[in-house]
Amino acid sequence: MKLILSSIATITFVMSLLVNAALAADPAAVATETATNTVCPVTGKPVDPTITAEYEGRKWSFAKEACKTKWLKAREDSLYQKLGGKGAIDAAVEAFYVKVLADDRVKHFFDDVSMDKQRRKQKEFLSAAFGGPLPWTGKDMRKAHDGMGLTEVHFNAIAENLVNTLKDLKISQDLIDQVVAVALTTKDDVLGRAKKAN
Repeated sequence: MKLILSSIATITFVMSLLVNAALAADPAAVATETATNTVCPVTGKPVDPTITAEYEGRKWSFAKEACKTKWLKAREDSLYQKLGGKGAIDAAVEAFYVKVLADDRVKHFFDDVSMDKQRRKQKEFLSAAFGGPLPWTGKDMRKAHDGMGLTEVHFNAIAENLVNTLKDLKISQDLIDQVVAVALTTKDDVLGRAKKAN
């Protein structure tokens, strides 16, 4: 029962992230490494330049103190932060692709892929999916995997490599379960299956 509740909570969290990511997809709502954002990532309104927070080397601005508090709380509560933030995601993706490229079930899918670009895209996607501050701006999962001929075997191989990577990195089983729950929300799109009716 605890696992079911945890999975439901994680899926609910992911859905709220997707809604927030749609708002934050406005480039003006995203702080860069050299400039703060001009649109509040919480409300979409112009920021008050005196209300700011530093997070992972970027200065973020907000419309109100309540927005800053809400945004910082979302960072604190995110799976992204619980996993260790940017550094941990980067390390996990690097280790993950070592496993994937050695796995006969799936390594052929990467024969003609720039692995530097693939690693960068995977880091960006996982960071956004796990509640990091930067929105995903790449292709949606359905378009990104269209025409690849992926099957349940391939999806499970990738999931297995991800779980084994997290275990190698000594991530707790509770957090691994949350990662798996997030990954499962992409399965129908990755495999090109019809969307389920709500």
